[in-house]
Amino acid sequence: MFGSRKSPGPDQVGSSPSAYPGQGELYAASSRHRRPARRVPRWLKAVTAVVSVLLLGAVAFGGYWAWRLQSNISTSELTAGGERTEGAVNDSTDRLQILVLGSDTRDGSNSQYGSAEDSSGYGQSDVMMLLDISADNKHVNVVSFPRDLLVDVPACTDPKTKRAYPGRQDVMINSAMAQAGIGCAVDTVNKLTGLEVDHFMMADFNAVKELSNAVGGVEVCVSDAVHDPDSGLNLPAGTSQVQGEQALAFLRTRHAFANGGDLGRIQAQQGFLASLSRKLKSEGTLGNPQKTLTIADTITKNLTVDSGLSSVPSLLTIANRLKSIDPANINFITTPTMPAPQDPNRLTLDEPAASNFFSALRNSPDLSQAAPAAPTQAPATPAAPAYDKSLQPISIANGTGVAGRSNAIAGLLSDAGFTNLTKLQAQAQDKTKVYYSAGFEDVAADVAALFGLPAGSVQQVANIQGVQLYAGTDFATGTKPTAPPATPDSSGGVVAQTGSDQTCQSANPTGY
Repeated sequence: MFGSRKSPGPDQVGSSPSAYPGQGELYAASSRHRRPARRVPRWLKAVTAVVSVLLLGAVAFGGYWAWRLQSNISTSELTAGGERTEGAVNDSTDRLQILVLGSDTRDGSNSQYGSAEDSSGYGQSDVMMLLDISADNKHVNVVSFPRDLLVDVPACTDPKTKRAYPGRQDVMINSAMAQAGIGCAVDTVNKLTGLEVDHFMMADFNAVKELSNAVGGVEVCVSDAVHDPDSGLNLPAGTSQVQGEQALAFLRTRHAFANGGDLGRIQAQQGFLASLSRKLKSEGTLGNPQKTLTIADTITKNLTVDSGLSSVPSLLTIANRLKSIDPANINFITTPTMPAPQDPNRLTLDEPAASNFFSALRNSPDLSQAAPAAPTQAPATPAAPAYDKSLQPISIANGTGVAGRSNAIAGLLSDAGFTNLTKLQAQAQDKTKVYYSAGFEDVAADVAALFGLPAGSVQQVANIQGVQLYAGTDFATGTKPTAPPATPDSSGGVVAQTGSDQTCQSANPTGY
């Protein structure tokens, strides 16, 4: 049988194996070259064992952290039904836009900041910033949208419940995600800017506290001592290190800075982020493995992202792009706004500055590049108006800062045939605008032409009747508003600061 062993036969017992030519010579030669067996030193065995244990430990440690960070991440849909015309981007090499949101939900660990009724639903966006990273990683724009900005929210469908919500007009931008989720906020920003956001990241209050603790505090500066009972912010004049509750209070306070409005809070948020970026860069925080893991764990535990960023490698790709960027090339920008004519406590886009800015941003992440020119010619005045000027309801909102100025402007309108006038006192603003309700577009165009206003200064809004001439400080004297000086800044002069600027926030002098 193939492969079986046979017992030796009688003639084979005790006989020597059959010889073959050269056997003796080969054996003798091999014996002469045979070396005694070498024993492995104990120290080498010990080192080998230690290295093996360390390698196994490193693999297990890395596997644990990969699992932990991955399990921390929550996801949601990128859009709420909004159409996209651009294809998927390469997160490593393409220009990238990420919408960064701060949720004001009071659920879970945030319950101490509100009532039970605040802890349900998607919440509102307490912070909304668009992070724009150039393909070559040389320019980063951080564009802030004031939460009080009135915008049109498109129709959205909740991806969880499949419930459809109709579009809304002139609502605060921070409410965009309250009904249909984060994707509706993304769709709203897309509609507002003409861009297509590639990803989003949303964090809550707890993320700010834990992150500021993880980096050992963030340096901030205030011009005067601040004591705000609403947010709990208490800081002496000058420079301080804030972390935990004080870091959160610094970012949340609405009354402590500037004039106590949302724009002052945005400036403080931008200053905080600029200081944080400098600290991460200068102190080599991201080069310390233990600190890096702590920061990563803190962020992912309090983070919701779209499915395109739902893996640890994807988040590391974004982090690797950001860590190599010079803070001086990080531009913090506030969307150009002005007080809303229908409510001075709300904001609306300041046109044409906002359109010019969004056009520049769409054209290039480098805002030093020229943007496409916006229309500057005034609307043509019809040769024979198809309406009776004396019957058109026109209000004059005096935002010039000069008492009684509306009387002089009313005289100019009366001389032109517009005699159905109402005069209002309004909050001061820089530029004169013309607002109109549906059906009064031609009248608004004639009023704009009368005062030499560009087409970008004419806007349809709700909640007014007829036409409103909102006179700004540029119309404090004379028969026409003063033309603004030319500026080479194609972004409309809205870059507030860069990551390398060390700013000091102006405390609100009116108190809290």
